[in-house]
Amino acid sequence: MDNKYSKLFTPIKIGNLTLKNRIFASPTSLNWLAVDGNLTPETIAFYEMKAMGGAAVVTLGEVIPHSATGKSHDRQLCLDNPNCLVSLSQLARAIKRHGAVPNVEISHGGKWGGLESLAGSQKEGKIAYGPIHEILPEGEVHEMPKELIEEVCESFGKGAAVVQRAGFEMCMVHAGHGWFFGQFLAKRSNTRTDEFGGSLENRARPLLLALDSIRKHCGPNFPIEVRISGDEFVEGGITIEEATQLAILIQDKCDLINVSAGIHENLELFIRTHPSQYIEKAANVHLAAEIRKHVHVPISTVGAITDPELMEEILESGKADVIKLGRTLLADPFLPEKLRTGREKEISHCLRCNSCFGESVKTGMISCVVNPIIGNERNEWLAKAQPTTPKKVMVIGGGPGGMEAALTAHSRGHKVVLYEQKEKLGGALAFAEFVDFKHGLFELAETLQYRLSMTDVEIHTGADVTEETVKAEAPDVLLIATGALPIVPRIPGIDGENVKLASTVFGKEDTVGETVAVLGGGLVGCETATHLARMGKKVTIVEMREDVAIDCDCFGQTAIKVDMRKNNVCLKTGFSGKAITGEGILVADKDGNETLIAADTVINAVGYRPNEEMFLKLANSAPIVQRIGDCRRTGKVTNAMADGHYLAMDI
Repeated sequence: MDNKYSKLFTPIKIGNLTLKNRIFASPTSLNWLAVDGNLTPETIAFYEMKAMGGAAVVTLGEVIPHSATGKSHDRQLCLDNPNCLVSLSQLARAIKRHGAVPNVEISHGGKWGGLESLAGSQKEGKIAYGPIHEILPEGEVHEMPKELIEEVCESFGKGAAVVQRAGFEMCMVHAGHGWFFGQFLAKRSNTRTDEFGGSLENRARPLLLALDSIRKHCGPNFPIEVRISGDEFVEGGITIEEATQLAILIQDKCDLINVSAGIHENLELFIRTHPSQYIEKAANVHLAAEIRKHVHVPISTVGAITDPELMEEILESGKADVIKLGRTLLADPFLPEKLRTGREKEISHCLRCNSCFGESVKTGMISCVVNPIIGNERNEWLAKAQPTTPKKVMVIGGGPGGMEAALTAHSRGHKVVLYEQKEKLGGALAFAEFVDFKHGLFELAETLQYRLSMTDVEIHTGADVTEETVKAEAPDVLLIATGALPIVPRIPGIDGENVKLASTVFGKEDTVGETVAVLGGGLVGCETATHLARMGKKVTIVEMREDVAIDCDCFGQTAIKVDMRKNNVCLKTGFSGKAITGEGILVADKDGNETLIAADTVINAVGYRPNEEMFLKLANSAPIVQRIGDCRRTGKVTNAMADGHYLAMDI
């Protein structure tokens, strides 16, 4: 087979296993992972889809071997619960039936097993145990006694024996991101003076004991992977030098070392562990590359590796032996299969927006902006099994929601016609062509257009739709996806020549002055501000609320605020716009005190409202009429994609 990704599809041997390719699914976990000690059917479907998509290894995330002390999140599966075996066996079978190897990440929360943690509630009645005694804002941490350390380490071997019995063919020990082993490894959190403190060898002793326990309970032919942080990027934390020494210490006790980065409890480091759209892709690969120089076991790398060409280059240049994909396989679980069969143009690429994590914190579920199926895998299979009668479907609007609706309706066997007022499809995603950190949205539009080009969907661009147009098409189903309209506040000067709408700035940045005031500190205003600031402009955001980007999840909000701080965007929160003049914008605080913010250009980014005009005009023009995305309720691309997909699935 002639494939330009030949290195990705070169088999690799890990322990006694020969794996079909070098694309491994990272241990992305779910807050709704387990109920009553067992994995839910939805969880099994979530992981099975990755196996169907062609990954060589699929890893179940964060199971706990010692439930009395180690459960960091609310609904983690506990390996010392005898009820867990049945669903673990179901999952192992589901993964293996598609030719993938089932793996499981065994973790312990350390002190976070008794404290409130990110995505985890307070553990009532639990004592928090860590390497040392601490008083934290979340509560008191007790020093873990030697006997309990040894008990916890032994539980890793017992837990690994459970997953081995269930049919899993390897396991991963989580020793990174500031969990149990990481807490012992880092000087910042371990000042013990006994055999578990001091030298790196002593601080690594719990990890070494756990690895020995797994070998004792599972034998030599059960591959062990270890995840470490190559650098914690925090004072007193693990450095690349210590991580390299650690890798040398453990290399004869494991079969694969996964090099990640950062710690989980600090949001600004969380978005480095899972690199956001505002920093470079594959930002942590250099850590794996350095460690690989010093050990003889294979090394895997992880963290915002979204482009196939980059994956191949990492392997070809010897920076790593295996590519681990987390969010990338949420965006498209079938990426490996598409690459293998020469269909790379069909791949939906991860935006690195961390909306998946945001949804998990908000609702306990998971979702993906570019892939509405994620979090709904089981329902998707049930829906596709339902028969349908071919119908005529008309879609108005060629943005992401409209294109997704057309594609889904076509896949269901319907005859589809799509109308778009502009000369090119893409809708509200068009701006992303000119913004480096949003370019993934432009790629999404290009991918959807390519997929449409591979179908017989009839597309009309540059077309105004009237009641006569709909009458002539005579659709059985009319789907309206006409987007949103900007809100224009009623303040003096808003129609001045120095005022621009945020949506009109991108690609025309040379029309914007060197000093800029952005009216509105929601996500759109913040992204506009940091984009212009990156170009060297002096930017101030005016926001009447007390914080900015509050329409975003905590991860997205943290990421954009870090980027704005880096680019010297000035934030004026608690201020409202009163008037716009040729000199700038007059603002007032909550007490009415007025200030003039000098600006050559004022950008209106107050917000959007649904564009309901087309729906009101055509609401009764077909047997079924539905609205998609922003014309139904303003929101993010996630909403438009989900509306388009599932309203079309209902047809």
